[in-house]
Amino acid sequence: MHSHSESLPSHAAPLPVVLAGARGHGRWHLENIRRLQDKGLVRLEGICELTPLTGEELAGFSAPGELPRQSADFGDLLDSTGAVIAVICTPIQTHTDLALTAAARGVHLLLEKPPAPSFAEFRRMADGVAAAGVVCQIGFQSMGSHAVPAIRELIEQGTIGRVDGIGGAGAWARAESYYRRAPWAGRRRLNGADVVDGVLTNPLAHAVATALALDGATRAEDVADIETELLRANDIESDDTSCVRVTTTGGSRITVAATLCAEHPEEPYVLVHGTGGRITFWYKQDRVLVQRSGHGPQEFRYGRTDLLENLVEHLEGRAGLLVAPEATGAFMKVVEAIRQAPDPVALPDGAWYLEADEDSGADEGRRVVPGVDGLVAAAADTLALYSELGASWALPREVST
Repeated sequence: MHSHSESLPSHAAPLPVVLAGARGHGRWHLENIRRLQDKGLVRLEGICELTPLTGEELAGFSAPGELPRQSADFGDLLDSTGAVIAVICTPIQTHTDLALTAAARGVHLLLEKPPAPSFAEFRRMADGVAAAGVVCQIGFQSMGSHAVPAIRELIEQGTIGRVDGIGGAGAWARAESYYRRAPWAGRRRLNGADVVDGVLTNPLAHAVATALALDGATRAEDVADIETELLRANDIESDDTSCVRVTTTGGSRITVAATLCAEHPEEPYVLVHGTGGRITFWYKQDRVLVQRSGHGPQEFRYGRTDLLENLVEHLEGRAGLLVAPEATGAFMKVVEAIRQAPDPVALPDGAWYLEADEDSGADEGRRVVPGVDGLVAAAADTLALYSELGASWALPREVST
């Protein structure tokens, strides 16, 4: 047997991991870390939460007496566990400081999306991480879908002719309680700090990021212009029914429309418009539909690479990193445009109604905007904004001379 010592990774598997933020969406990360621990790739050494997790919440992790350390002090936890990777799934406004705390200790990162609430905070994070020489993966899970490179290849092969533009549609439903899940939920700012928890920047951020990725316009310098229309049916500071149109430096138009007030919630999708056909990508399902002139429709299902697994493989020299910070620069330009836009406009009372929410019990409702499903789909279909589609409640277009 010959030696491979020169190419051995600096860290032997399983890599020690600390998770910051283990409740809410963090539960998904907890389950995923457990899955990768069972495969022998990582080992959960620490959890950073203000209130420690119970034994029940940590069921299946390790034998009694071997449970992960818990602390509310992230830096101390990284030091005491010798973590190689930190997974950060905390409120948006805490991302940059926590990422830099890890970077300062040489700890690599999986940072949940959106990476930061403003472009300045994003640059502070990305520059700090680069200066520290650590690897940072941004948690846009759809970027792990094998459908993304496959669609890019179809486009480059001219399968649907010349691309005219890309649309994105997200018609989801969230109960009013969704905005009470945390103090920062539905906020644009909190205690003087940017949060920007809007429909396009957080719950349906993947629609924006995936549309940009299919266009190949993922870096900040790829964005030439951004138009936004931000509205809300819920009694929140931020937006729940919005659309955005990005014009790239390459001349592409990308329009993404989203709502959390759908009548009939559906799977979000991204739509590539070509002169000779179209490609629809339901990114949560890794499902692709190709429709083109002269051919019957073709549907494909793709696999997906988990982003924490990809980070581990990257650190071991076995894979390229899927979502480096720079690859989210264009998305962060959209976040910044939404942050700087005028505050979202409340829809008039007649434009929405309260529906009982079966999932949350009788006393809990959700606000529904009649007709919004069709407008979201039409925006993705025509690349037009709500105001251009004639929505009765849309913002009047500013007349430009």
